[in-house]
Amino acid sequence: MAQVKITPDMEFVRELQCAGGESLKKCFQCATCSVACPVAPANNPYPRKEMVWASWGLKEKLRTDIDLWLCHNCGNCADLCPRGARPADMMSAARNMVYKDLTQPSIIGKWMSSAKGLPILFAIPAILWMLVWWIRTGFNDGQWFPRAADGRIVFGQVFYGDYTIDPIFMITFFGACFILYRGVMRLFELFKPEGKLLIIGKTKPWFMHVYDVIVEEIITHKKFSDCGEDKENRKTAHMALFYSFVVLAFVTAVVAAGHWGGKVIPAIKLETPMPLIFPVKILANIGMLMLLFGLAALTLRRMKLNPKYQASSFYDWYLLGIIWAVAVTGMLSQCFRLMDAIKPAFVVYYFHLVFVWMLFAYLPWSKLGHFVYRTAALVYVRMYGRS
Repeated sequence: MAQVKITPDMEFVRELQCAGGESLKKCFQCATCSVACPVAPANNPYPRKEMVWASWGLKEKLRTDIDLWLCHNCGNCADLCPRGARPADMMSAARNMVYKDLTQPSIIGKWMSSAKGLPILFAIPAILWMLVWWIRTGFNDGQWFPRAADGRIVFGQVFYGDYTIDPIFMITFFGACFILYRGVMRLFELFKPEGKLLIIGKTKPWFMHVYDVIVEEIITHKKFSDCGEDKENRKTAHMALFYSFVVLAFVTAVVAAGHWGGKVIPAIKLETPMPLIFPVKILANIGMLMLLFGLAALTLRRMKLNPKYQASSFYDWYLLGIIWAVAVTGMLSQCFRLMDAIKPAFVVYYFHLVFVWMLFAYLPWSKLGHFVYRTAALVYVRMYGRS
């Protein structure tokens, strides 16, 4: 009889428990979690097998497991677990650990893994934008809080768009996109089985699968509905947050097109700050209200979670905290500007830039990056015939 030798990675088990999967040893493999999951495929259910791999310290099995990314963390499995093993938390913790190895440079993933790394993560953009502010004072006769020629508060007097905000955020955004691209490619390599893969039936280009995933799942948030009727509030909150980002991204694109395109075509030029009744400004404020609603709903849901069944990890609170910081500082900077409170306006706007930079620069290592990796996993399973 053939023998198979299993070498558990106990250090991995300890790290997994510290990352939020501390209850996994309570699992006695009753399979209630896999039966309870409304989105797991019948021929390859989860998270029972993942609980086994985690308990045995089979790091490579978890790293190459596509189901880890398809789980929507609805908590049904944790609610029904008779032992309180909290499989949903284990799945989330395992994903968080994969971030460290998947996305380079890994040191940022280490800083992102606990609150101990927050001072470093904050200090990097805080120093960057303070240097920008200090350098710009030399162009404003040494004034840290200058006014425009007509007396208005214009943040561009300090944080000039053409030479500071636009280039810094363009490098940050496209740098994060490149890092995510490399992460997705590494993820695909992990998913690939050994040997050759036989695909039976018709196939279509990968970009058509991307289109299908966006239209059928991301836009509608269909999987949230599949998780059960009692999860609809979670779906509404996530959709509000998702579409607020879409609206605000559209506003940013319009402003950028008006600013840079206006240098070539004066007719489309946009001046900032825009009046409150300007259509683009109205749309921006609508996006902000949607963002606040989604944030409030998700925060309340996290606070109401019963720790006996499901808990919130540092990654959960980090992302919510950063988005809250972006939203609140953005709103307050506008309010202080309208109140003509020049010092609070510039100080709050400075922190707004710091938090926005943190949101985008650390996206590949944060839970927001999970959105990209889950989308990639959904595309992959469609490419190879699994729905």
